[in-house]
Amino acid sequence: MLFDSHAHLNDESFDEDREELIASLKENDVDYVVNPGADIETSKTSIELADKYDFIYAAVGVHPHDVKDLNEDSLDILKKLATSHKKVVAIGEIGLDYFYDNSPREIQKEWFIKQIQLANELKLPIIIHDRDAHQDTFDIIKKYKSDDIGCVLHCYSGSVELAKEYIKMGCYISIPGTVTFKNAKKVREVVREIPIEKMFIETDSPYMSPEPFRGKRNNPARVKLVAEKISEEINSTYEEVCRVTSENAKKFFGIE
Repeated sequence: MLFDSHAHLNDESFDEDREELIASLKENDVDYVVNPGADIETSKTSIELADKYDFIYAAVGVHPHDVKDLNEDSLDILKKLATSHKKVVAIGEIGLDYFYDNSPREIQKEWFIKQIQLANELKLPIIIHDRDAHQDTFDIIKKYKSDDIGCVLHCYSGSVELAKEYIKMGCYISIPGTVTFKNAKKVREVVREIPIEKMFIETDSPYMSPEPFRGKRNNPARVKLVAEKISEEINSTYEEVCRVTSENAKKFFGIE
């Protein structure tokens, strides 16, 4: 059993072969996929995808790149999407991105907080994007996230010390294909130092393809390579990594 906790199967790079690819996932032992939105439109298409396939679930939210385009009606739209579709299991992906700065940082912070507050209201977990904004991301989550909702750091790229602080707050750490990269020592250190009971695995498809497919379009079947690498790093079996990370994600997202 594999649970890809973060993929973007509604991305345009899958337009030519989406149905065939999704049909093949069960054959590759992928039992569950969570597909987060990145803006209002992709939040809607994530829901459409989840409605079409029984093993795909949706999250709705606006990525920090696109929060500059939001207005007073945006939260109401997200709220309606989240509450009118039973397969919406989280608010995300939301957060901060100081690497590209596609939206002004103060606008990013404003909408990050607003979307956390929406999640608090709806009692839905949050999926966090954090790139080169580790301290601000942590501070905002610590201040604004309710104890009643879950939190996962998607595609984690921070330090071991920060990961441990997140875990103290009850958060989960999601490990992507970068764990297979030769120069990704920090990610592998995180894998070795945190309990597997607080870990998810993901592909972030179509991005972040693991070795030996680095640089090519990623897909959820390759989450297997993430699980294999983690099992090597922690001296566990592949089967145990698959089982525990799947159970973690199912519980977190409220999937029976």
